[in-house]
Amino acid sequence: MKRILPLIMGLAVLVSPKLLVAKELSFSQAWQRLVQVSDSLQADTQKVNRALAEQEAGESLDLPSLDITGTYIHLEKPLEIHTQGLVDPKTLPPQTLAVLAPVLQSIGTIGLTEQDVFRASLRAMWPVYTGGRITAAQAIHKAEVAEQEQSRTLTQRKLFTQLAERYYGVGVSQALANTQAQLVDSLQAHFEHAKKLEEQGQIARVELLNAQVAFENAKVSHTSAKRHYEMAKIALERMLHQNDVEAVSQLFMLPKAPSLPQLSHLTLTQHPALKLLTAKEDQAKGLIEVEQGSYKPTVFLYGNYTLYEDDSLFAQMEPDWLVGVGVNMPIISRDGRSGKVLAAKSALLQAKHTKAQTRQDLSLLVDQSYRSLQQAQEEYQALKVSLALAQENLRLRDLAFSQGLSTSIDTVDAELKLNAVKTQQLAAQYRYVKSYANLMAVSGQLEEFIGRSQTKETHNAH
Repeated sequence: MKRILPLIMGLAVLVSPKLLVAKELSFSQAWQRLVQVSDSLQADTQKVNRALAEQEAGESLDLPSLDITGTYIHLEKPLEIHTQGLVDPKTLPPQTLAVLAPVLQSIGTIGLTEQDVFRASLRAMWPVYTGGRITAAQAIHKAEVAEQEQSRTLTQRKLFTQLAERYYGVGVSQALANTQAQLVDSLQAHFEHAKKLEEQGQIARVELLNAQVAFENAKVSHTSAKRHYEMAKIALERMLHQNDVEAVSQLFMLPKAPSLPQLSHLTLTQHPALKLLTAKEDQAKGLIEVEQGSYKPTVFLYGNYTLYEDDSLFAQMEPDWLVGVGVNMPIISRDGRSGKVLAAKSALLQAKHTKAQTRQDLSLLVDQSYRSLQQAQEEYQALKVSLALAQENLRLRDLAFSQGLSTSIDTVDAELKLNAVKTQQLAAQYRYVKSYANLMAVSGQLEEFIGRSQTKETHNAH
């Protein structure tokens, strides 16, 4: 017994409720965690970092370049000058020729280089005019950074709406499971009551069977509702990369609907999809300038300084350094410059038309989400009266059945109607929260949604 007691105590510690309690997360906390663990956001962040690195690399395009070059050349034979060929006998007077001929003949040949030539130089080149191609390329890099930043913002807003759907979906599915559990309890009590009445001969057996069938069907529905809750919970936990998450923020409704004109204005002026397409337009404009710049000349400064050379006569004759100005003007090119310019202009028009269509789609999305918000709120308010009616109808049916004035079918029907009204109310509140999340996401008011989900002024689901 002395050995078994510590083991029992240890097992009690392992199953302690404190260790089994799920991690409670408000919607705000869930969003903060999602921003930290989302692989999609991390991938988009790396795209932004890559674009920033490319932009930084593009800033050096208009700077001078400085290179050290070394060469080794092996010639077939050294470069030489034969002295006898330096003088044309026909062009000199006989007296002069008589003096120079023996001297040149004695010299024979003059070596200009060795057969193996070594050289090291310091070379510099600085483009001072490229027809605007460098400036355009830098503008393209900047627009690419803006594009990736807006793409990341789009991903963030998409994740926000997904989180709202999954987070509050957990609460709804749990509430539906609880509602089904209440229905099971009510129908079980009704079934037990019907058994007593049937035993006393106060109701027919068909009434008992009807109560039993309703009870069994309710248990099946309850099991299905629990499975839906489990799947919704798993989906949220996988999204947050965390196990045993409990969503504690409740469904809510605002006492006053947001302003539709303000939502439309914010969406059509600040939506990242429109800014992304603006960045696409800037890239297309820069590409046009790059392609048009290929028709213009390139002007550059260049210089060379010899660091090492051999001791040949040719090396002694060559200067140690030189500087100059170069111009390159393309006349005929085979790279299809005109076609590239047309392609860049088509890309610009494509971005403009896509932007116009996106504005229409966003405007429609705002209108649809707003009307869905209103519809859900109106349904919820209308169902309040239906809920009160269903509760009163069930009370009267229970009373009538206990007195033998009503059938089991009537009581079961009243139970199912009450359950249906509760389910409809939950569905309306869930659609309201989803529509509100869509409106806040599309208009860029994520913090507004988070604040509303926490304020005491909202109407909770229960």
